[in-house]
Amino acid sequence: MSNFDHFQLDGKLLQLLIAVVEEGSITRAAERLGVTQSAVSHLLGKLRNIVGDPLVVKSGRGIVATSRAEALASEARVLLEEMRRFATTANFDASTLQSCFVIAANDFQRDLLLPRLLTRLREKSPGVTLGVIPSDVPDATMLREERCQLVISPRPPEADDILHKRLFQDRYRVFYDPGQRQAPATLADFLAAEHVTVRYVPRRTLDFDDELATRGIQRNFVAHVPGFAGIPAFIRGSARLATVPGLLASGCMHGLAHTPLPFATQYLPMYMIWHLRHRHNPIHAWLRAELEAVVTALGI
Repeated sequence: MSNFDHFQLDGKLLQLLIAVVEEGSITRAAERLGVTQSAVSHLLGKLRNIVGDPLVVKSGRGIVATSRAEALASEARVLLEEMRRFATTANFDASTLQSCFVIAANDFQRDLLLPRLLTRLREKSPGVTLGVIPSDVPDATMLREERCQLVISPRPPEADDILHKRLFQDRYRVFYDPGQRQAPATLADFLAAEHVTVRYVPRRTLDFDDELATRGIQRNFVAHVPGFAGIPAFIRGSARLATVPGLLASGCMHGLAHTPLPFATQYLPMYMIWHLRHRHNPIHAWLRAELEAVVTALGI
């Protein structure tokens, strides 16, 4: 049992614990926190005295967190979120807000939602701006490290400090140039065609393409592009097909014909994803509510 004064436990020690556990390195934790390695080592020793656990052990050339440290880091994230909530004003005046919200999204959800979201935000808060970064396959680290405040993706990371809520769902549809061909009526017609698809950098394929591959449905891909916006140029004037989310009919696929797939597939869900620290933050809650209002206005 430690005799250390537990009232000396503060937010900086909690941040340090989280950084060391997540980085698995004293050096990287120090860089993340903007302090020296000796400062991290000193504070880590202080934290060891409080919790009565070594917290990290050597493993090869590096360190790994103990199971106790992993559990404490989860509790620390909640405590930090509650501390932020304590320090955050419950009410705020959106008209005076000066902030840049960084949102991670790939081109489908970016083009569908974020221009409309920016319009809504700036109508109420002229000092708000948006920064947009690719979500790729989102991981918890991008939210933990505040590289963005919100992610919009069909793939929420699995982590106990990450929250998500479904925004909408869509169906994949087959797009084609009606001046060059008819809609594929059967699976045989679908498979006989040349196909164009999306492959995100470095090599992430669409969930739909992965689903068909696991079902043994093989297509003849003649081109892949790094985003949905690149597909129409490969479809127009040809007999090629592209299977992409149906909501793109009002976006980059506008002017092309589309039809349901000749076989059953799963829905494509879309989630907004954020870190636990923002659960009760009124400004972040306002941002999430405005995004949901965009989806409602679109009727999707």
